[in-house]
Amino acid sequence: MSTATAQKTSFAAVIWDYLTTVDHKKIGKLYLYGGGFFFLLGGLEAMIIRIQLIKPENNFISAGLYNEMITMHGTTMIFFAAMPLLIGLMNAVMPLQIGARDVAFPFLNALGFWLFLFGGIMLNVSWLTGAPDAGWTSYTPLSTLSPGHGVDYYVLGLQISGAGTLMGGINFLVTIVNMRAPGMTYMRMPLFTWTTFVVSVLILFAFPALTVGLFLLMFDRMFDSAFFDVALGGNSIIWQHLFWIFGHPEVYILILPAFGIFSEIFATFSRKRLFGYTAMVFATILIAFLGFMVWAHHMFTVGMGPVANSIFAIATMAIAVPTGIKIFNWLLTLWGGNITINSAMLWSLGFIPSFTIGGMTGVMVATSVADYQYHDSYFVVAHFHYVIVGGVVFGILAALHYWWPIMFRRILNEKLGKLAFWTFFIGFHLTFFIQHFLGLMGMPRRYWVFLEDQGLELGNLISTIGAFFMAFGVIVFLYNAIYVWFKGEPAPQDPWDGRTLEWAVASPVPHYNFKQLPLVRGLDALWIEKMEGNGKLTPAEPVGDIHMPNGSILPFLMSVGFFIAGFGFIYQTQTNFAYIFLFGGMALALLCMLIRSLKDDHGYHIHKEELEKEAE
Repeated sequence: MSTATAQKTSFAAVIWDYLTTVDHKKIGKLYLYGGGFFFLLGGLEAMIIRIQLIKPENNFISAGLYNEMITMHGTTMIFFAAMPLLIGLMNAVMPLQIGARDVAFPFLNALGFWLFLFGGIMLNVSWLTGAPDAGWTSYTPLSTLSPGHGVDYYVLGLQISGAGTLMGGINFLVTIVNMRAPGMTYMRMPLFTWTTFVVSVLILFAFPALTVGLFLLMFDRMFDSAFFDVALGGNSIIWQHLFWIFGHPEVYILILPAFGIFSEIFATFSRKRLFGYTAMVFATILIAFLGFMVWAHHMFTVGMGPVANSIFAIATMAIAVPTGIKIFNWLLTLWGGNITINSAMLWSLGFIPSFTIGGMTGVMVATSVADYQYHDSYFVVAHFHYVIVGGVVFGILAALHYWWPIMFRRILNEKLGKLAFWTFFIGFHLTFFIQHFLGLMGMPRRYWVFLEDQGLELGNLISTIGAFFMAFGVIVFLYNAIYVWFKGEPAPQDPWDGRTLEWAVASPVPHYNFKQLPLVRGLDALWIEKMEGNGKLTPAEPVGDIHMPNGSILPFLMSVGFFIAGFGFIYQTQTNFAYIFLFGGMALALLCMLIRSLKDDHGYHIHKEELEKEAE
């Protein structure tokens, strides 16, 4: 066989492996690749928005295209970039942290990823026919009356990917409840595992509200129902309630995993146990609990009345208390620690002041009376970007630097890492800090142009320059990842002198993770073994056969079926030909479900003898 043929065969084998994999580590990588792609796409949309606003009365893009751009930027970044990147990190790290060999439902894990990916593709196909233009919140009646099929693509794309996210949440919950290593009680779990657990509960309760809202919107648009049509007895405000009952917990679905990431990084690079571990756990739970009681602070100006506004204002301010507990515990973890400053630590340290500003302005917009001034202005845009970028994106980038050796067997280049951090950090504050003042000066959000002589020129120019700094930082990070892939040395097993179980696994991580399940003897399980001079985990079982799941192409095919059926739903009112897509796609998905239900798939065993041979 020629070299070219061998390479082609091996490439085809790798593609097939990833199409059929149910291994949590590979699925984690797939989430990172997919989420990373959509992050770049959302970033490109953001740059187009900022270029349009670089000067007064600019005509870089048309008003209609601008509406599509802001809608797609928000939807892509929240649903198809931030969430998948975090779920990818959870997939790659959480089972290792609890000493498990995989997640509880590997097949569902794969299905969740492919549904997310095809939902994202479905949304972005709309660029070919006219993208959604009703804002990422898709408020009715604007979304029900929006011409063309843009909002239909929004509905179907979010329905398909949302089903995948719901599966992921259930999967992680069952994994953490049932598959922790012997000795790992709940109060010995690492903070990142705790935040994954709490976020999975949030997903379980928040996503059904979005699903219901999207179904009602789909029926209004495609089947002429009247859930949101006031003229026919509907109520357009109900959409806002359904959306925000999901939408506010979604903020915590995004930020809590980042809190867990920072907790791991601060403890590792301060060489100290996390200060106030128990308080951190209960603060996480309290944030999640209160997160379901504050949704209507997004709706202070719709006319709910002073009593409702007051209740939601007080509940919103209350969330600042557990969040403040976390900030002080991180600072006290750093206090007196033997601190190492590297790229992961820089992103974590940069997060504290950035997120604190976002929290402070959050309390400001929670003041219902003052919110009448802030609402729908650039002040709100600045506030939520300080939370989402200053919290979530900083957290994702910190985690990538920290866990890159586990996922990709390389350590990212420190010089490039610091260059990426400083350019992005400076650009972030240039872009969004000035927007607080633009908002207070009266600049409304979602406006296509602003006029001359309104005092808004300089602020918008600074904001756009900052966006270019951020773009440069992202490009440096991408270059860093590609550079170390080709030029970097293989990473050692435990490069950071870590404290938790994921750093005890061999490099590269075997597909069964642990040959013997570890015995956990306290919080920071690996650190305890190091302090006692072992440096290795104490096994909780003798070497024995390991049961592993088989790979399957069915999750991929099932998702393709739903994807095809989506086009049938969108176009069924225009052409009978669409019914071929609708019924054909659903038939493919249901056939895959039937095969999965009827086929006995007992997986396979890695025998004790093979494991002993590997050890030699």
